[in-house]
Amino acid sequence: MLPIVKVRMPPRDTLMPALGDVLYGAMLAEGEQVYEFERRFAEQFGLPGILAFSSGTGALHVALLSCGVGPGDEVVSTSMTAEPTNTTILQVGATPRFADVDPATGNLDPASVEAAIGPRTRAILVVHYAGYPVDLHAMRGIADRHGIALIEDCAHALGARYGGQAIGTFGDAAIFSFQAIKHMTTVDGGALVLRDPSKVRDARKLRWFGLEKGVPRTVVDITEGGFKYNMTNVAGMIGLQQLDTIGDAIAKHIEHGRAFDAALARIPGLAPARIEPDSEPSYWIYTLLTDDSADVERRLGEIGVAASKLHRPNHLHSVFAPYRRDLPGLETFYRRLVHIPCGWWVSDDDRARIVDALARG
Repeated sequence: MLPIVKVRMPPRDTLMPALGDVLYGAMLAEGEQVYEFERRFAEQFGLPGILAFSSGTGALHVALLSCGVGPGDEVVSTSMTAEPTNTTILQVGATPRFADVDPATGNLDPASVEAAIGPRTRAILVVHYAGYPVDLHAMRGIADRHGIALIEDCAHALGARYGGQAIGTFGDAAIFSFQAIKHMTTVDGGALVLRDPSKVRDARKLRWFGLEKGVPRTVVDITEGGFKYNMTNVAGMIGLQQLDTIGDAIAKHIEHGRAFDAALARIPGLAPARIEPDSEPSYWIYTLLTDDSADVERRLGEIGVAASKLHRPNHLHSVFAPYRRDLPGLETFYRRLVHIPCGWWVSDDDRARIVDALARG
């Protein structure tokens, strides 16, 4: 079965010797390989700088704290995402305020976001769902008008751009994920981008118990308790090896995505997700809309291609029941949604088979 998502590792003949040098070297925990990965990742993806984390969820936790979100606050968020986006809001003692999504994209609707802002709102948390950037000009404007933070969850969208600018550069904070099935993996890992460089030092301390690296443990003073969210040198080395080839892999996602956009729009009953005018998606997974998603799953299953909705809207979980509200845009989007594979592992022949199976109806 051709999967919707797949783990991608660097070539064995280059990765294994590099990992051996780390495993039998002097330092396994956070060290030079992590710092070199931070420098090269930021340079390669047009970011002002990053802090590497043990997971994207850990990075999001510190992003919320760095933006001043705490107990009693509200964060305007989306239900159409992987669950950690919203469980992390609960983790800091805040609550999610779910805004509706655009039924043609699955991304947050700016008008619904602005209507959801109240006196306790401290931040807007946007997700570039499936690799399709949200309307960042609108979201930045809303955040500035209300004097609240904008946080970008870029876990699905490595390599995507908006208005000619890298995603992750519009928010007061942004996070990336290197979890196993994302565009790029370090087995697990994440990255935090902070717009205000004066916040980087405190965020770096929060990822390591509140301790400041480089200060002798016999004299260092913890002023705020932190967490164990540091990336190891093993993960850092995998990340460095990934960076050598990730550009080609992302280019393949984009090539397939654009080809599907052109071919599937011509098939009656199917519609690609709408792409915002300034948006350049990186198509982590392809978003297709149809009035009969079960039929698309069946037809692709018959030719050995997986298709599914992949995620469950978060507000349907019991833990988020107190925050449920009517979300008609999301209901329409989710009813019509089906994801199909478009990543680096999909061949041109696979792509043609998918289009042919869907065109036959």
